[in-house]
Amino acid sequence: MALSITDECINCGLCEPVCPTGAISQGDEIYVIDPDKCNECKGYFDEPQCVVVGPVDCFLDAEGKPFRLPRT
Repeated sequence: MALSITDECINCGLCEPVCPTGAISQGDEIYVIDPDKCNECKGYFDEPQCVVVGPVDCFLDAEGKPFRLPRT
């Protein structure tokens, strides 16, 4: 399963360096996730790190549903 990034992305760049599989890169307009590399951080972390560090809710799960973590 892989996450994707919506056009709500603000190009902050925080997600790219925390991705343990190197699945995130700068696209033409927003950051993008390579679905062949993304495993939602399974085996590395309990939660997808891009979602943890991202300041906006701009991630979708493999079914196209918003993927959010509770904000503290």
